[in-house]
Amino acid sequence: MRERERQLGTGYGFGIFAGGRLVGELTLSSVQRGPFQGASIGYWVDHAQAGRGYVPEAVAVALGFAFDDLDLHRIEISIIPRNERSLRVVEKLGIRMEGVALRYLQIDGIWEDHARFAITAEEWVVRRDEFMESWIEGP
Repeated sequence: MRERERQLGTGYGFGIFAGGRLVGELTLSSVQRGPFQGASIGYWVDHAQAGRGYVPEAVAVALGFAFDDLDLHRIEISIIPRNERSLRVVEKLGIRMEGVALRYLQIDGIWEDHARFAITAEEWVVRRDEFMESWIEGP
């Protein structure tokens, strides 16, 4: 499925690796062209690997790909408000919160509220170097 999405340009999956081992995944999904020019990011990481900065780094890399390579305009990240670790990722990255969407996505048969975060190409241009220095290249 991921390969077909990549071929169509509608989604991209990336492994998150540590010590040569797959510890998580990040997806850039629901890529839309036309007037929207946007996509959504989702991610997971092995519980034992959480808090080590792998996900913020992966999100920073994915943002670079989305804005610089795919020329998208807007990237969104939606998080269940009780998911403190995922909220910490967008907090560390300084990605703007836009509000809470009530009963936004169905998770395990339950319609869950989601905090909505986004960054646009204009924000990326201003902050690209900050993302690279803090999360990709290191100090």
